[in-house]
Amino acid sequence: MKKIILFAMLAVAGITATNAQTTKKAKAAKVAKVEGAGMAFETETIDYGTIAHNADGKREFVFVNNGTKPLIITNTQGSCGCTVPTTPKEPIAPGAKGVIGVKYATDRVGAFTKTVTVTSNAEGQPTKILTIKGTVLPDPVKS
Repeated sequence: MKKIILFAMLAVAGITATNAQTTKKAKAAKVAKVEGAGMAFETETIDYGTIAHNADGKREFVFVNNGTKPLIITNTQGSCGCTVPTTPKEPIAPGAKGVIGVKYATDRVGAFTKTVTVTSNAEGQPTKILTIKGTVLPDPVKS
């Protein structure tokens, strides 16, 4: 009886370990390598959802250089003055992560959809359009 229980526990542990390794491999396969500099974003759209008037409008676009050469971001430009991006100053090494910060002016009430244009030396995509969207609620009416 003890041998059967021990065998069952080993089988469950082996199946669990096999599935965990498969999941890690699947995630690693998502980012394809490119020759030269590359730029693969975790997400290309940030949804602020519904936020309060004058709330913190700072968010971050996280990306990885999936290329074989350093990635140099030469410019980031918001679609209007209410969207202010920040650019990494140093080149992003192959395999390294980088962040493009964006701050939306939440003093403007209502729905918004804005873009940030990223210019870089990435192979096949020298310009990349990122999107932010959401709705800023008006201040509550005081009675």
